[in-house]
Amino acid sequence: MIVLILAFLGGVLTILSPCILPVLPFVFARSDRPFMRNGLPMLLGMAITFAAVATLAALGGGWAVHANQYGRIIALVVLAFLGLTLLSTHLAEWISRPFVALGNKLSQGSSSDGDSIWSAAGLGVATGLLWAPCAGPILGLLLTGAALNGASVQTTLLLLTYAGGAATSLGVALLIGGKVFALMKRSLGAGEWVRRVLGVLVLAGVAAIALGLDTGLLTRVSLASTGGIEQKLINAVRPAPAPEPVLKAGAPLPVEGQMPSLEGASQWINSPPLTTESLRGKVVLVDFWTYSCINCIRSLPYVRGWADKYKDHGLVVIGVHSPEFAFEKDPANVAKAVKDLGVDYPVALDNNYAIWQGFHNEYWPAHYFVDAQGQIRHHHFGEGGYAESEDLLRQLLTEAGQKNLPGGYVSGSQQGVEAAASDSATVSPETYVGYARALNFAGGKVAHDDAWDYSAPTTLGSNQWSLDGRWTVHAENVQLEKAGGRIVYRFRGRDLHLVLGPSADVKPVRFRVRIDGNAPGADHGMDTDADGNGVVNAQRLYQLVRQTNGSGERLFEIEFLDPGVQAYAFTFG
Repeated sequence: MIVLILAFLGGVLTILSPCILPVLPFVFARSDRPFMRNGLPMLLGMAITFAAVATLAALGGGWAVHANQYGRIIALVVLAFLGLTLLSTHLAEWISRPFVALGNKLSQGSSSDGDSIWSAAGLGVATGLLWAPCAGPILGLLLTGAALNGASVQTTLLLLTYAGGAATSLGVALLIGGKVFALMKRSLGAGEWVRRVLGVLVLAGVAAIALGLDTGLLTRVSLASTGGIEQKLINAVRPAPAPEPVLKAGAPLPVEGQMPSLEGASQWINSPPLTTESLRGKVVLVDFWTYSCINCIRSLPYVRGWADKYKDHGLVVIGVHSPEFAFEKDPANVAKAVKDLGVDYPVALDNNYAIWQGFHNEYWPAHYFVDAQGQIRHHHFGEGGYAESEDLLRQLLTEAGQKNLPGGYVSGSQQGVEAAASDSATVSPETYVGYARALNFAGGKVAHDDAWDYSAPTTLGSNQWSLDGRWTVHAENVQLEKAGGRIVYRFRGRDLHLVLGPSADVKPVRFRVRIDGNAPGADHGMDTDADGNGVVNAQRLYQLVRQTNGSGERLFEIEFLDPGVQAYAFTFG
């Protein structure tokens, strides 16, 4: 019931969403006609069409998305005709003649002025096709649930409830709009003028949608975006991840619940698809990770070691790859990272976050310990606690009847990016450079999604960073438009990493690193040489600084000698 209420409220809020604005003129274009014969059929047609398209998008695969695009094109043509008919009564009579005749047959003799239930429902279908891409966090949550649970009555009910909420808010607006529309015609005698204004608005709406402004520019500039409101509603009802329990020596491990389904994986690497049923009788370690996450990379030596050490004693390790950045959804990128990182156990690609949602997980890395009966017995978030984790695995394997387990503990790596973090308590925080999550930027105003010339200040405070040169700042990254651009950061830490990637044409980008204005020398990272030179040739995490002594405050600077590089986030260690 709570989820249904949430879905309905999310639909109601859709009327405030920027991408619904171009649809409103189509709704109000018939606001002067009887609601039961025009407004209600149109809203029902819109809601049912939207629910159908959303269901196909969730369950039917990529072909449904393409079908929806064709549907949008058809709908745009229909609604452009509608706008033209509002501008010209003569054109309206000529264009509407065959549709009126068809509507008359379908409605078994309804009036010839086009005021039919079927014509209104047809307009609703066209509007629903345009409205379908309007998806906020709540609809995203519903579609994730649909992908996780498969086709069901519950899935359809949730999507219809969401669509019903949107139709309700539009219906209220339509009823109010109808009264305003009638009042304007009576008091001003300007029915034809109002009709033409509506026609202009309809055509403007068609143009806005055809140019992609309904999901692009309007979303960025409108103050009516409901994403924040919807996200608060989700956070209010979504179960929070349970805190890591404190284990007492000799006490039995509690049961935290059954292991959720793995069927939401979009693809598997190193293994055919695994199911909870096929894993019964095995002890399972589920490791949530993503390949550009430094914390995940530093924990990998232990996870790999456990998989190899206990694979012949009933342990199955499953890496659930839940991406943080868009490029981490590319199966080819993940497959290359799996090979480069030496991961040879099964990896489930969780591109739709279905498994992530099933576990109510919110962390990278996160380890879930599952016994031979398929019950979660413990979980651990973040780095560290490796000896305790291995003890837990040995305890669960012993419970499962395994004997003569190998002794000792798996040790971590001290090489390259996999080396454990330093012990410094003043390490700079993880810093995203895209405007969605950027903090401590010291370069003035940021132009969202537009190329802009930035100038780095002469001095930076601790943990401040800036851009220099011509950059375009996107929600999750920044992209260099002209060679010679720089990123500077005053940081603390032994290590400095930066997630980087080449542009869409995948041309390598050369760069040069400086620390306090000089070549890094012995403080260079594994992806730079002593002179600070390196090349960005793949979308991944790059280690640019590894100080040989200390982790004091330093001024980092990276200059890109070629355009097109994309930068995502700094991490330190």
